Amino acid sequence: MSCMSLAGEQVNELLYVGFNQDNGCFACGTDNGFRIYNVDPFRETFRRVFSNGGIGIVEMLFRCNLLALVGGGRNPRYPTNKVMIWDDHQNRCIGELMFKNEVKAVKLRRDRVVVVLKTKVYVYRFSDLKLLDQITTMPNPKGLVSLCPDSSHTVLACPGLARGSIRVELYDVNKAMLIKAHDADLAQFALNVDGSRIASASEKGTLIRVWDCHTGDPLRELRRGMDRAEIYCLCFNSTSTFLACSSDKGTVHIFSLTAETGQEMSGHSPATLTGASSSVGSSSVKAKSSAGGNRPALSSSAADESAANTKSGLSFMKDILPVGLVPKYFGSEWSYAQVRGLEGKCICAFDRDAPKITVISADGTFMTSSYEEGGECVRLAYAKFVRSDGEQDETPGPSEITTSTGSAANSNISPDEAQHDRRSAEATGHIGEV
Repeated sequence: MSCMSLAGEQVNELLYVGFNQDNGCFACGTDNGFRIYNVDPFRETFRRVFSNGGIGIVEMLFRCNLLALVGGGRNPRYPTNKVMIWDDHQNRCIGELMFKNEVKAVKLRRDRVVVVLKTKVYVYRFSDLKLLDQITTMPNPKGLVSLCPDSSHTVLACPGLARGSIRVELYDVNKAMLIKAHDADLAQFALNVDGSRIASASEKGTLIRVWDCHTGDPLRELRRGMDRAEIYCLCFNSTSTFLACSSDKGTVHIFSLTAETGQEMSGHSPATLTGASSSVGSSSVKAKSSAGGNRPALSSSAADESAANTKSGLSFMKDILPVGLVPKYFGSEWSYAQVRGLEGKCICAFDRDAPKITVISADGTFMTSSYEEGGECVRLAYAKFVRSDGEQDETPGPSEITTSTGSAANSNISPDEAQHDRRSAEATGHIGEV
């Protein structure tokens, strides 16, 4: 579920862009509302325009009518310390969560709402917005968090309390895994679909590491490049056979994960906190499987199995020179495929079925490319869906609905009091709709 906040570096009306859980749609928060776009075929499917404010976060729940909204921009529609649960069938908010500080990120799945503040992560049950867990983190101004969308696994990742560390909450087995992923501050991390793997990158942006969530063991170390870069996004494909990253270097790198090497990464050891995964409502968390015992194996198609990352041309030196004299990058794995020529901040997501990747840029451009052959990706589709001031959108929506009514929230829900809005249970009747 790749996403990016653009409020601090706004170049047009966009304040936020984020994919839904299956990457089939993406949502945009704007200065005056939000929009939903379909990926394949690309088209705007819906937009809602508010007359009195912007939306800084809009989180979809697959393709159903429920969304989580947070105000943003110069004139926020809602306070930035509130999460509004919006039911678009009813054209109103059916619940809200209120906090003392600004909301940095929100993640949804059919049974959970996760809210990220600067130093806290709150986990709620979706049906009644009851607080289930709260986690203290290092200062997290980017709102880094990852929630496994697979309903059969409940896995959450957030920053730990130490620099460069990731805390992985395995709620199914009531266990928390601490992974010392990097020496520098975290830039991005992302879980795969079933929550069995997590990829991470530091603020240096040169290396991407892949970890086993159940053991904390390092599985792969991949090299994006030699120069420092700001990593905008990390994402797995649906079968965890490919991993992509975008950065400020104007390239999306796609790595093959089909042949796990299990190479050693010294100085990175996991720590396990058994029974520490739920500080609130632990009685509602039940062990459903043993660690790693029931998780599905990573699958790959025939095309996936033929993919291989590029090796350094100097890798043969590892067999000639003493180990201490060989630079680490001599044995690095470089990307299998690349999407080049991108401008500005961007996020990416894989197609669920075909070897295609979609890139959304902050300047309002949409691009889909094929990585089937490796190397330079082949562009398949391109569109400009947001124009600069004075220009008209290229993809007007089928219906533009303007509303000038105020917030229709039912109640204020404070995590400190662990109260919930009973009327928010109306959401359960729509969560399964797609």
